[in-house]
Amino acid sequence: MTATVTALSLSAIAQQTQQAARELAQLSGEKKNEIIEAIAQALEAASEQIIQANQQDLEAAQRDNLAKPLYGRLKLDATKLTGAIQGVRSVASLPDPTGHITINRELDDGLVLKRIACPLGVLGIIFESRPDAVMQISTLAIKSGNGVILKGGREAVHSCTALVEAIRQGIANAGQNPDAVQLLTTREETNALLALDKYVDLIIPRGSNSFVQYVQNNTRIPVLGHADGICHLYIDKAVDIEEARAIAVDAKVGYPSACNAIETLLVHRAIAAEALPVMAKALRAEGVELRGDRAAREIFPDIATATEEDWATEYSDLILAVRVVDSLEMAIDHISIYGSRHTEAICTTNQAAADTFMAQIDAAGVYHNCSTRFADGFRYGFGAEVGISTQKMPPRGPVGLEGLVTYKYQLEGNGHIVATYAGENAKSFTHKNLGI
Repeated sequence: MTATVTALSLSAIAQQTQQAARELAQLSGEKKNEIIEAIAQALEAASEQIIQANQQDLEAAQRDNLAKPLYGRLKLDATKLTGAIQGVRSVASLPDPTGHITINRELDDGLVLKRIACPLGVLGIIFESRPDAVMQISTLAIKSGNGVILKGGREAVHSCTALVEAIRQGIANAGQNPDAVQLLTTREETNALLALDKYVDLIIPRGSNSFVQYVQNNTRIPVLGHADGICHLYIDKAVDIEEARAIAVDAKVGYPSACNAIETLLVHRAIAAEALPVMAKALRAEGVELRGDRAAREIFPDIATATEEDWATEYSDLILAVRVVDSLEMAIDHISIYGSRHTEAICTTNQAAADTFMAQIDAAGVYHNCSTRFADGFRYGFGAEVGISTQKMPPRGPVGLEGLVTYKYQLEGNGHIVATYAGENAKSFTHKNLGI
């Protein structure tokens, strides 16, 4: 059977995935790790075909003038593929997130309640570019006992097809049902997937702000994800300028199309005349275009004028907005207005200022004296991530295995009935914790 949807209807595919997920849910952690290793081996065996498929996508992207940030995310060369396969194997080393008992309580003699971590069921992942996400997400789904239906963008169709074929081969090589991982390839299937609330338990969109909002507005399935990645770095008046310079360059230049790259640099007025020249020289040396407010342009008249739109823009490119602020409070206010609740950072040697910033900033990640680029599931030790969530309810931030499980209550009795515990002669519950 092919990895893509052809003759079978999408609902039939979803039912197959649901069945495969039920089978996965019964496997031990050891068995799931065997599948993950088989997937890694299958990806290695198919490396040449995967890279060739990616080259097809890159050539088409150049013909179609794909936006530079998306082109960067689309590229999957040998080095990137090797790193992604290493990430696949790293998931096997993580603890099994399922089967854990979090409540073990006697309600009465012979009546015992347990709360047990279990898989969600079927995940629907819709993403743009980034074929490496296929490997991350599929592996995390297997480890957590979930099935997954992947819908990639048309710009990555050859890459995603080659990857999913290898992943499904790996699952089959491990003696398990490859229908646990499915791939959709057409735009029409996106809307059809969003309607499958009977079979799909969670939708995770990865893409632009408008794309994520579209998904959220067009499905009854719970949605986990983030829209904009408008991250800020605030340079406080008490700061090690060289340390701040290195952090600013890393946070902007390392991977400008990443959602954890900074888009705005805020600098305290008291340090601006000293710090901004150092920052600007280092950033410009890396090809970063600066756009500043009036105070920043007084120091650097040759930079472009930042508009209101700049403060609210995720450039995903080597462009950085710069604003001079009068105080820590003004920096916090700016971030509260324009930030996307993704990741925010402060550079300061004043611990009290850092404490205030980290307490008052409402974001999934709030950092002190380090790059926003650390907002990543692999760097957090999650092995990989299915995405980053900026919602208030958990999971929040980089979502790894813990975000792909829920729990169920299991109650074991011996003919117990509720009537025993009601009325004039009601028996009392013992509610005795038995330990975990």
